[in-house]
Amino acid sequence: MKPPSPNRHRVIAAILLVLALGGGLGLIFHAIVGQTKADDDNDAESVANPPTRVTMKNGMAVLTLSEADQQNAGIETARLSPAPAEDNVLGFATVLNPGPLSDLNNQYLDAQTQVEAADAKLAASQAAFERANVLYRDQQNISTAQLQSAQSSFEVDKTALAAAQARLNAVSGTAREAWGNVLGKSLIDHTPLFSDLIARRDYLLKVTLPPGVTITTPPQTASATLNGDTKIRLTYLSLATAANPKLQGIAYFYTAPAQDGLLPGLNLEVSLAAKSAEGGWVVPNSAVVWLEGQAWIYIRTDPKTFIRRQIAPNRPAENDGYIVTGLPAGAEVAVHGAQMLLSEEFRAQVPVED
Repeated sequence: MKPPSPNRHRVIAAILLVLALGGGLGLIFHAIVGQTKADDDNDAESVANPPTRVTMKNGMAVLTLSEADQQNAGIETARLSPAPAEDNVLGFATVLNPGPLSDLNNQYLDAQTQVEAADAKLAASQAAFERANVLYRDQQNISTAQLQSAQSSFEVDKTALAAAQARLNAVSGTAREAWGNVLGKSLIDHTPLFSDLIARRDYLLKVTLPPGVTITTPPQTASATLNGDTKIRLTYLSLATAANPKLQGIAYFYTAPAQDGLLPGLNLEVSLAAKSAEGGWVVPNSAVVWLEGQAWIYIRTDPKTFIRRQIAPNRPAENDGYIVTGLPAGAEVAVHGAQMLLSEEFRAQVPVED
């Protein structure tokens, strides 16, 4: 057999060298690509999982933003000013139907007529009994049966008067219980106040304050708005005897002169200039955000944290915003950027995969 040529040995050695170098380069390439992919995954994970900005404390969401983030978002805070000693309280009035007052007046007049009739009848039977008693004792001109009959009529008439008086008292009590002492007394005394109401020269209105709002003394006059522009002057009458079941606030009776457009059943907005018993703080409109029909503000608890607090926007401030009670003294709230805080709070709660 012919021995292999030297050139053949050189070719085989070159092929083995290339295969050896190719395997090493493949391992190196795999290592580089693998490391790059791992770095990319780590970077993606760090972007997809930013540091959490919302934590829960005592069941309340606490939003944490650095001072730089606050500045970039345009968030500005300010301390709330105390409410003025006197302000306009917004109330809600309902024009009451005078029908029940008219019915009560008819009942009272009927009971009063019965009392007067029973009293007259008693006076006659009492005189007859006294005369029969004198005749029977002195001259025996009447029989015992006649005396007893006169006495019986007298006793029956006394009972009838007592019953009529009890009915009159019951109607008076009903009037005071349903409409208060002022209207009840007006019914009993037949004053012009009651006469004007049942004749519809005036209307009776029940003015209800928002829930939780109280005033030290209800103003003697108030102003209601009819059809968006007509102003109606209301005159204070008394404290109402029952609250509005829908509004659940303190209620008062006011009267208003009858005029075009003012009808029983109408609901009106009423402005009462009064001293508020609970004081409060002035929250500007720019600090209020709305969520599901409710008003909220963001209170700054320290330089980096905010909490969302619900407020009742039922007492408008004189210039702008609302008067709110129940807030910490001198609370610092976000007056600019509150909507950004709300968006950030809910964005931070969305899971990463979403």
